[in-house]
Amino acid sequence: MSNKVLVTGAVAAAISLAAVTSVDVEAKGKKLEKCYGIAKAGKNDCHAGPGTSCAGSSTKDGQKNAWMFVPKGTCEKIVGGSLKPKK
Repeated sequence: MSNKVLVTGAVAAAISLAAVTSVDVEAKGKKLEKCYGIAKAGKNDCHAGPGTSCAGSSTKDGQKNAWMFVPKGTCEKIVGGSLKPKK
């Protein structure tokens, strides 16, 4: 039973890593930047801090450590937007 759990965990981790990597690569090609603090609950693009995994895992509107991609140069023009996560 424990081997099955280990394998399942390893597969889940690999899939999560691939998703994060592909999101960042996609953003670089489109001149996007991560903007923290602007996503609606459950609408973030990826990781939103401890206890979350990836896209759609933010728990409240404007969560300071949840980000979404926006066109470069626009994040800090959005109310609540920040290029770095806040606590």
